[in-house]
This record gives sequence, structure tokens and C-alpha cells, in this order.
Amino acid sequence: MADDVWLVVGLGNPGPEYETTRHNAGQLAADILADRIGGTFKAHRTHAMVVEGQLLGRRIVLAKPRSYMNLSGGVVNRLREYYKIDLDRIVVIHDELDIPFGTLRLKLGGGDNGHNGLKSVTKALGSPDYLRVRIGIGRPPGTLAPAVFVLREFSPAERKDVGLHLERAADAVESLLTDGLERAQNTYNS
Repeated sequence: MADDVWLVVGLGNPGPEYETTRHNAGQLAADILADRIGGTFKAHRTHAMVVEGQLLGRRIVLAKPRSYMNLSGGVVNRLREYYKIDLDRIVVIHDELDIPFGTLRLKLGGGDNGHNGLKSVTKALGSPDYLRVRIGIGRPPGTLAPAVFVLREFSPAERKDVGLHLERAADAVESLLTDGLERAQNTYNS
């Protein structure tokens, strides 16, 4: 296995109609990381957009699946196999309904909490034991269905701060890679 390489995957849906929705928070954070690497996403045979490079002295493969969220797992597993990356070197960045907007949580393993992208990734990898950077998007207002809420763009009030929150998510990924989970949690699990 390539024990010096990390796979960092930003979950989301393909296409311009989903690009700036809450469900694409993981891919938006991945875009920030790509800028930090100084790379451009390119199509890869695993059905993902990929940037390979160095981030704070760590070799990483940064990826955005080109499949819909609920089919992300197959892409993540193909990336893992192609690059020969161990499960403990996989970081998945995703939106999280049960965390307030603007809040981050980092963890290893756990359930999918009804998140179809995580459900797909866990099934395809055969284990829930991968690292997660969970970007809080909050619960839908009133009786709005969660499935509708996540596919909507951030509200005007949220748009003022979302860039800062996504930068912080990218910072959290960097901390995971350099400081390890416990120290990164102490810093970012606010």
C-alpha cells in the first residue's frame, strides 16, 4: 500500500445546477484545497475529477466524484484501489444536516446518519472506518424536506459566511494530515 499518500474526497453532485448547493459543501471545500495545491482538477479513469500534489509536505490525491452523491462509493473505492491507499488514509469531506451551519466536526468512522453519499462510501469500502470532515449546514426550516433543503443554494445570510466556513473545512483537512485526528478535533470540533 502507498502509506505516504492520502486520498481526500469532496462529496457532491455533478453539474452546474448543483455546484453551489448545500449538498456540494464537500466539493466546494475540495476546490479550495486544489487552489492551495496549485492544481487543476482533471478527468480520471475512476470517474472522478482528480488533482495530485503536495499539501503541507504530504502527498495527496484530491478527488471529486463525477457520479451523483448516492453513487459516490464506487468512485471512492476505485480511487482507493487505483492509488493503493489504506482505509486510514482516506478523508471524506461532506455536508451534515445535524450540525449547525458554520460548525465543523471531524471524526473517524461512525454511521451515515441518513447521508446517502456516506452510505454509498461505507458500503463500497466495506467499512465505516475512514476519516470525515463534516461541514454543518443545519436543519431545514419548518416542514421543508431534508432532500429538498440540501439541494438548495445557501441562503443570502449564509452566503456572507459560507466562504469562511469552507476555508475552515480546508484548514481542518490540512490539520488532519499533519497533526492527526485528536489534535485536529481539539482545534476544529467547535
